[in-house]
Amino acid sequence: MTAIKQGDTVRIHYTGTLRDGNVFDSSEGRDPLEFAVGSGQIIPGLDAALPGMEIGEKKRVEVDCQDAYGPINPAMRQDVPREGIPDDIPLDPGTQLQMQTPDGQALPVMVVDANEETVTLDANHPLAGQDLIFDIEVVSIN
Repeated sequence: MTAIKQGDTVRIHYTGTLRDGNVFDSSEGRDPLEFAVGSGQIIPGLDAALPGMEIGEKKRVEVDCQDAYGPINPAMRQDVPREGIPDDIPLDPGTQLQMQTPDGQALPVMVVDANEETVTLDANHPLAGQDLIFDIEVVSIN
């Protein structure tokens, strides 16, 4: 049997959960996730767990936040004046919005707090600071 090595294109089925057991993503009911091992297309901690696995093999992989989406970066949270946000934009905590960076790139942010004067926006990845658990199954290796 062929084992996965760096550079192989693989397809895996996966279910990602948080330490509390909540599922944050899964390929269940969808096509398997396809990517090149070692290419940086997936989080480093999951990528590093694949070499040596074979087709049909299943594994549980625990990924520390450092090897997933990183720790929460306080500099990615910003208070902005409420007056600079149009009235028709919902500002309930947990609302996902999109800002534009000075160079024109779209930047997803989440509203974490809002009051009469300011809105606190967080540009950290929603899974930043979280340790992740993946149950994976190798479907194909090319």
